[in-house]
Order: sequence, then structure tokens, then C-alpha cells
Amino acid sequence: MKIWVNEQIDPCGIIYACIACCDEDQANACYEEFQSKLTDAQRDEGWEARMRIVDSWDDVPVAALKLS
Repeated sequence: MKIWVNEQIDPCGIIYACIACCDEDQANACYEEFQSKLTDAQRDEGWEARMRIVDSWDDVPVAALKLS
């Protein structure tokens, strides 16, 4: 099983928002949305959007919105 985890991370490395799902198309759309919502000022401060793949729901952050 592949689970795509999208995270929006603040300059301190803290996860600000997280959405996890098993649908690659949905995950890519979420990633693009996270990227588009970051302003230039946020990017300059160190905010980032990141997508990663995990094999188990146990590897998804607890506070994530989990979509199936």
C-alpha cells in the first residue's frame, strides 16, 4: 500500500497542515494546492510544501487529515 502524505511546514520545521491519502491524483492535487497557497513572503521565511510516500498509516503524523 502506498500512502501519499502532504505536509505544509513552517520555518521551525513544525507541520502546520497535513493531509494523507491513498489516491495519487488526489495527493498531487493537494500538493499543488499547498504550493499555490504559499506566498512569496512565506517562502522567503522558510515555509515549504512537501509530499512524501509511506507504506503504513502508522507512518502518517497523528494530526493528519486522512482520506481514503
